[in-house]
Amino acid sequence: MSLRTIGVALAVVSLTISAGQAMGQDKKANKAAASENPMGYFLGVSVGQQMAQQGFKNGDFDVSSLAAGVADGLEKLEPALSAEELKKVQEDIEKLLRKRQEEMMAEQKKAGALNKEKGELWLKQNAKKEGVKEIEGGVQYKVLKAGKGGSPSESDTVRVHYTGTLTNGKEFDSSVKRGEPAEFRVGQVIKGWQMALQKMKVGDKWMLYIPSDLAYGERGSRGAIGPNEVLVFEVELLGIN
Repeated sequence: MSLRTIGVALAVVSLTISAGQAMGQDKKANKAAASENPMGYFLGVSVGQQMAQQGFKNGDFDVSSLAAGVADGLEKLEPALSAEELKKVQEDIEKLLRKRQEEMMAEQKKAGALNKEKGELWLKQNAKKEGVKEIEGGVQYKVLKAGKGGSPSESDTVRVHYTGTLTNGKEFDSSVKRGEPAEFRVGQVIKGWQMALQKMKVGDKWMLYIPSDLAYGERGSRGAIGPNEVLVFEVELLGIN
């Protein structure tokens, strides 16, 4: 991250922080501030979320100093710190963020190992349930409704309805709720889906139980899916385009 990028981020964040610091977690006050200046609130939330993803936390910087820096920047004044001091601050920030990234990676690795162990046990128990079968490669499935159409190939585009959940039942995505089927090429989705779809016939509705290494693996996806999560899908193959 460059000093310029950090400066822009802090400047935008200060629009909400400096005005709303006293509010703390007062949701009513925050709502009022958002209603009064929605553009400022939107920018503050957007940049705040980006900074949180980079590793910044509340308390990393003083709000009054932040506000003073923003004011000088907006007035195009010379910084109160020398070039050498600014460089040192940038180095300190980079060290802090490297440390935070290392901490986040360690936490993710720990969570991934736990999820892997729990997922393998869950799949082992699920395999014993009535009607559950396994495709060669490790994907488990259960037929809810049998179709009579053809089966797609890896290069085909299919139309499906689906609902995806974690093993604890928490839903993370659903074309059914959106009210519009999803369309995609079979070869473009996660490996577990590729394996299952090529075994399904048009009109089939299956429950899929996908091991983490055939889903999103150690990285997870979009925050809703953690590292090494087993995924459960209800999938209906509506057609092949």
